[in-house]
Amino acid sequence: MHFHVEQIQLTTQAPIEIIDLSEQVRQAFARHPVRQGWVTITSAHTTAFVALNEREPKLQQDMLDFLTRLAPPGQTHYRHDIDPIDGRPNTHSHLIGLFMNASETILVEDGRLLLGEWQSVFFIELDGPRPQRQVRVQIAGLA
Repeated sequence: MHFHVEQIQLTTQAPIEIIDLSEQVRQAFARHPVRQGWVTITSAHTTAFVALNEREPKLQQDMLDFLTRLAPPGQTHYRHDIDPIDGRPNTHSHLIGLFMNASETILVEDGRLLLGEWQSVFFIELDGPRPQRQVRVQIAGLA
């Protein structure tokens, strides 16, 4: 069994942002291919997540609109925002995160990532902009 870990460094530009990581994940897999196994992509943050979904500009805008409506920033009833431990009034980001995943796993079969025809790998920033974010890509399996 082989295990490889790579880290992807990101800078985010917007309060809520969807970044396609598909190509970086494919490149990491190409550097450490396995025949049978899995690739797990993990966010190291409590206000940024990983998701598999379709890459289509209008759909991505719908996603951004939905996330903004789900838990709007700046609500006066957010207790965490009154005295946040990191100085960021980001309750809305944590609340939205309750519905998201910190990681996603893609199966590998016959040396191929088993992504569906329309699936892409996304990093979803909920508390940006941020100068530094990290995503870990773990490749595991039989060579």
